[in-house]
Amino acid sequence: MTSSIQEAREALGQRLREMRRAAGVSGRKLAELASWHESKISKLEYGRRPPSEADIRVYCEHLDATDQLPDLLATLRHIDSAYVEWRRVLSTGTKRGQDALVKLAGRTRITRVYQPYVIPGLLQTAEYAEEILRQAIDFYRIPDDLDLGVAKRLERQQVLYKGDHRFHILIGEQALLTDAANDSVMIGQLDRLLAAMGLPRVAFGVVPLNAYCPAPSTNFVMYDDRMVLVEGVSAELTIAQPREIAIYGRAFEVLARQALVGDQARALITAALDRRRGDPS
Repeated sequence: MTSSIQEAREALGQRLREMRRAAGVSGRKLAELASWHESKISKLEYGRRPPSEADIRVYCEHLDATDQLPDLLATLRHIDSAYVEWRRVLSTGTKRGQDALVKLAGRTRITRVYQPYVIPGLLQTAEYAEEILRQAIDFYRIPDDLDLGVAKRLERQQVLYKGDHRFHILIGEQALLTDAANDSVMIGQLDRLLAAMGLPRVAFGVVPLNAYCPAPSTNFVMYDDRMVLVEGVSAELTIAQPREIAIYGRAFEVLARQALVGDQARALITAALDRRRGDPS
């Protein structure tokens, strides 16, 4: 479980605790009214046990706080939906997740992407995307719908060329060096990056290996200022709380200030290309 989800559960527990105290009801008394073991109150209020909707209803009913029920239930549902295991997202293969991203990209005006280790999907060649998705299929042991997944990923790239969409894409220098595919595929992908730097809707930068961010992060994508998607090893985390979105925004700004752009970024990509091509220079 991510720290963000646990923090949200603890915050919800604190609200329940404050509500109980404001009503002048002890934990022991509430447990008695609800026919619960007394320890359950402590576990719920300190985030050690996630509450159910039924638990929330019991609090509101016995503390005469039914006016707070809709907001508390909405908070609980957000916590439950924020953490989605990859096995659920990928249960039918890769197409479903890629299709959702196509729709999300179409609804977003400003997309900010940070990807430290591989080239982001928006800038991938078909061959590179095929390698990335094939490895995901093998690793997560999901149904093989590789061709459909690649097609959807390439479809999403159409937002780079139409509408009023704007993009700020940061990649780590490591992404230029990672052997995500063989040299032939990587050469094509690095060439694609050089071309993408000239797209009028795209601001592009390479975060150097020695860059530092006080809030170290895995890859994340910000969709306007309304949502952040964070990919973990076992799950995808959806951030929708404004306070947390603002933190990701600050992290992105810190990385962007250190990113190499223009000729400096082009020089890094060209050097990576030369290594792939075996150019001794």
